[in-house]
Amino acid sequence: MKGKNSLEQVMRQENTSTSLPFVTIGNIDRLLAEPDYRERCVNRLVDIVVDIEDYRGTRRIFIP
Repeated sequence: MKGKNSLEQVMRQENTSTSLPFVTIGNIDRLLAEPDYRERCVNRLVDIVVDIEDYRGTRRIFIP
């Protein structure tokens, strides 16, 4: 939360009950290097998209 334009600050100020979440991949290096990790990320992302209404208002989701 460094500065008024940081992602964390914007999420705190602008988030509403209808806002979509920011999805953050926990480890980008593993995503690129490990097929099993990549598959877990994809599966989690699909789960989120299918049930997106359940996640409205959530500021951030880390996957997997």
